[in-house]
Amino acid sequence: MIALSVKEIAEVCGGRVDGADPDATVTSVITDSRATSAGALFFALAGERADGHAFANDAVRGGAVAAVVREDAGAFAAAVRVNDPLAAMSSLAAFVRRRLRATTIAITGSSGKTGTKDLTAAACASERRTIAANASYNNEIGVPLTIFGADEDTEVLVIEVGSRGIGHIASLAPMIRPDVAVVTNIGPAHIGMFGSLENTALAKGELVEALAPEGTAVLNADDPRVDALAARTRGHVVSFGRAASADVRAEGVSLDDEARATFTLLAGDERARVTLRMPGEHMVSNALAAAAAARAAGVSLHGAADGLARAEGSAWRMELHDVGGRRILNDAYNANPDSTAAALKALAAMARGRPSWAVLGPMAELGDETTAAHDRVGRLAVRLGVTHLVTVGEDARAVHEAARLEGMFGGEAIFAATIDDAIAVLRARMEPDAVVLVKASRAAGLERVAHALEVPTP
Repeated sequence: MIALSVKEIAEVCGGRVDGADPDATVTSVITDSRATSAGALFFALAGERADGHAFANDAVRGGAVAAVVREDAGAFAAAVRVNDPLAAMSSLAAFVRRRLRATTIAITGSSGKTGTKDLTAAACASERRTIAANASYNNEIGVPLTIFGADEDTEVLVIEVGSRGIGHIASLAPMIRPDVAVVTNIGPAHIGMFGSLENTALAKGELVEALAPEGTAVLNADDPRVDALAARTRGHVVSFGRAASADVRAEGVSLDDEARATFTLLAGDERARVTLRMPGEHMVSNALAAAAAARAAGVSLHGAADGLARAEGSAWRMELHDVGGRRILNDAYNANPDSTAAALKALAAMARGRPSWAVLGPMAELGDETTAAHDRVGRLAVRLGVTHLVTVGEDARAVHEAARLEGMFGGEAIFAATIDDAIAVLRARMEPDAVVLVKASRAAGLERVAHALEVPTP
């Protein structure tokens, strides 16, 4: 973080210093009192389960120089009092962003944001000092925390940007001030929240609208809704995709035994060979977006290719574990219809004659499309030749029923009412050489299944 005094921060946030040393230097920002270190500034944010004000004094005792609290909150040992800590956090992030010299790459889309963020960070880090969002830090809390991670020496800042509806990205844009805006795709993820794909496109397009004329919009040429966003930006447009017309594209894509893609990366007259570490053919599109964004940030094509080949994914996203003779593909962080279809295709490619198990839970926030979307996933699993399907939880029952209607019977299609039931079935029935995919929306908690399978059994 760019070092600031407590007094400077109070001025930026429109607050006042109460008990803290105004000249103390802040070198990091936290929202979790357990992560306190010397020089930290703790923001007391109110969450669904806890109010950060209850932990403000703990943060100070742990070494934080001050806690940013509400003006009307109780007594604290060292505080900056503001009207609204979350709004103050946004103001501070916007101030820090304005002082950064880094090229800022912002990434949004219905799916693939985190994978693209990880690939972009790796592509840029091959030639530039790069800071990127942690995990899926992509909301009004995660975006500021990402910005605070950068300092005067940062050359590229990679920010993941989520959206809960029209206007959300627009509200974050003055803080982000993107130099490069990437839109991965527009699909049915969270359609229950957006209401329609048209609304999703309106919301995601807010990111390219935030570009200055000298900025660059990186758009998916294979997705007509994303391609159409070119009309909504003042910036230069760079396209990526498998289409021959794309500015950054892939040729000769092949998958190895671990479903990891090798391809030729092309941009203009340049080309470079790439082999990805992240499994799944869908990662090719993410890698193309990353390469295009890296080039817009001044990274050479060969430098981007080298970085892509070294990129590792975030936890619980196509995370591959070999346990004995079995292979566990933990993609349990989140799920939507498109990402689940991609993961099932990766499972089928990885199995190659070995027994394949898809452990699927519910996909959330699909609204009126919930039953139909789960039905399509169940049918796809059968059509791809997945040998066993374990559906977990009543909210995902449509997956199980659809698979049975598609021709998966008896012990092939299994309904598990609870996570513990699913674990018991898998432990009892998994073949020694099985390949297992675990995927569901975050709230389902299916990482418990993956973690149980990652422990070797006697």
